[in-house]
Amino acid sequence: MTLSLVFAALSALIHVAFFVLESFLFTKPPGRKIFGTTEADAETMKFLAFNQGFYNLFLAVGCFVGIALSVGGRPEGRALVLFTCASMVAAAGILATGGKKLLRGVVMQGAPPAVAIVTSLL
Repeated sequence: MTLSLVFAALSALIHVAFFVLESFLFTKPPGRKIFGTTEADAETMKFLAFNQGFYNLFLAVGCFVGIALSVGGRPEGRALVLFTCASMVAAAGILATGGKKLLRGVVMQGAPPAVAIVTSLL
């Protein structure tokens, strides 16, 4: 269970980082570089990215709460960790439909929560 929680925490931290990138840095040079957008495109899409960033934050918060409950011996913590990690994996699957150029993001977003799920079920 410990390995699963470590990967769940890593997953949550990655989603917090994407929250910051999408909600606060999307129109700044570092954010535009990461997402491959022009200044004009970033300005046009900034509210959508802001919204998406909060989705990532909510997943991270749910995962952290699940981890805390699990560490405290509460069985519902495991369910919350599995749900949030499954949501992260599903979102990575949707991102994968965007083509090979997004493969790095797919792996970054989806691999750690997938490992958390697999190790939790073993």
